[in-house]
Amino acid sequence: MALVLNEEQRLLRDTAREFLDQRAPVAALRKLRDSRDATGYDPALWRDMAELGWASIILPEQYGGLEFGFTGLGVVLEECGRSLSASPLFATAVVGASAILLGGSEAQKAALLPSLAAGDTTLALALEETHHHRPHHIAATLERGDNGYRLNGHKCFVADGHSADHLLVVARSSGDTGDRDGLSLALVARDAPGVRCQRTIMADSRNAANLRFEDVAIAEDAIIGEAGAAWPLLEQVLDRGRVALAAEMLGLSREAFERTVAYLKERVQFGVHIGSFQALQHRAAQLQADIELCHSVVLQALSSVDDNPQQLPLLASLAKARLNELAKRVTNEAVQMHGGIGVTDELEIGFFLKRARVAMQLLGDTGYHKDRYASLCGY
Repeated sequence: MALVLNEEQRLLRDTAREFLDQRAPVAALRKLRDSRDATGYDPALWRDMAELGWASIILPEQYGGLEFGFTGLGVVLEECGRSLSASPLFATAVVGASAILLGGSEAQKAALLPSLAAGDTTLALALEETHHHRPHHIAATLERGDNGYRLNGHKCFVADGHSADHLLVVARSSGDTGDRDGLSLALVARDAPGVRCQRTIMADSRNAANLRFEDVAIAEDAIIGEAGAAWPLLEQVLDRGRVALAAEMLGLSREAFERTVAYLKERVQFGVHIGSFQALQHRAAQLQADIELCHSVVLQALSSVDDNPQQLPLLASLAKARLNELAKRVTNEAVQMHGGIGVTDELEIGFFLKRARVAMQLLGDTGYHKDRYASLCGY
């Protein structure tokens, strides 16, 4: 497999970079943070993203999609990482769309995917119940009632859950907390009776939600896939999300590195540019090598989504673990090489460090994915 982008993917990358440079620079995230915007992103920006086809890149043409492949979406996400743009792209076009596409019935696909492709509907996955990623440790319950099901429980750190139109809630239909069997995936309107939502702002200035479900009525046709058998579907969806996050972290790492190299070339100390110091050159050279290695890892993982899904679990954990480490190392070095100004809010480099810290925890930290990778390899 050639670990390079084709001509169409390079064109998509260039178009995305130009668009985001104009419409969603880091200054736009600062503005959202300072205004404590209720939505957490610019709805006009999201509409324009949808018009460019970003919300529909992985969706089939019959549902209004571009059917451009997951690598194409990864290219866009990498550029979003460069600009730190806040939007529902990850929650809706990656995780939400994948869940409906892979597990939904034909009726559910026909009802939801065209509106997702158009940017008219947003989704959010409600999975986590603790501060650490443990996807099958689910205590929320989905119990059968007289007319469908009843949902009870809580969820935390639901990315864009405060503004999503619908929630994809992982709940337990049978078994004990920690069992992979017995899990279900239910589609719930965010404003449904019994749903309580508390918005929270994360360290990276992105928005999330803490949710509580109290005897929420769930119709039979709101179950995605088979009730009590959602784990195989959920694992596929999470792996797609992990690869997408790896692509985003690659983008933010590249941008933080390039900004740092530019600073080394312009900052003068002791009468010379600090980029002439051999110790800093060595550190920058090592970061460059690490970034290029991780670029290959991400491209292979993105390609496996469409071309080699049997290898996706292994490559998803490899990519997430490596990019967690890369993003942490690059952003740490970026702040240090900028010196005192690097820790000020005035300089944008700190935004990259904060986003890296949050992205590292989403869908599994480094330790989680190293353990998973070892288990998948038989250790």
